[in-house]
Amino acid sequence: MKMITAEGIVLKERSAGEQDKFIDILTKDRGVLELSVKGAKKINGKSGSSTQLFAYSKFCINERGERLYLNSAEPIHIFYGLRSSLTKISLASYFADVLRYCIDAEVQSGDIMRLYLNTLHYLENDSRGEAMLRSVFELRLLSEIGYMPDVLACRGCGAFEPEELFFSVGDGGFYCCDCGKELENDRYMRLKLPVLRAVRHIVLSDYERLFNFRVSDEMQKKLSLFTENYLLTHIGRGFQTFDFYKSLII
Repeated sequence: MKMITAEGIVLKERSAGEQDKFIDILTKDRGVLELSVKGAKKINGKSGSSTQLFAYSKFCINERGERLYLNSAEPIHIFYGLRSSLTKISLASYFADVLRYCIDAEVQSGDIMRLYLNTLHYLENDSRGEAMLRSVFELRLLSEIGYMPDVLACRGCGAFEPEELFFSVGDGGFYCCDCGKELENDRYMRLKLPVLRAVRHIVLSDYERLFNFRVSDEMQKKLSLFTENYLLTHIGRGFQTFDFYKSLII
């Protein structure tokens, strides 16, 4: 039997029998792992809180063959504040579902874990708007896993900052209005320059500056629609947690 330690955040809990459960955790060095937690219903105190949904903890794990079993856990941060709002916990659950779908085991995920932890921090503390956090998470995650859009310049003439543009959610490039006169259809979204600047910031900024930008409410609606469609197009599926979240904010 091999013992490993890892810091991780709980993305999902599933009951197994009367006393046990499985948890999926996102880790820095090993991607998303499934752990068996024996006697989970009997665990109280720190160990119990360490394995609940959205708990960021240090896990000691027994590795037996292809199965992983929790030995012990110590909490680092529990994100209790997410439970103060149904929209907060629903949005955090949507992010978790996207991660579970996109990130495999044994994948280096340090930047992705940092993205999720920072997003939950701002969400818990109400220090950024939910719409802005969703856009940042969706687009930066896709960029980290290989779907970064081409935000450099118009593919037709090379214009860097056109006042209006047509952005393809499918191939990730854009054309200015002059070059893309015939492109306003279901495959292209018409956007204004402030949205392009926000997209550039999200995909190109370092993590110290990632959440430090603002757009108007009108431009945020366009940005949200763009990042939502971009994620759905490149992942190829929707999520019930997102549908539920949208039902709360309509």
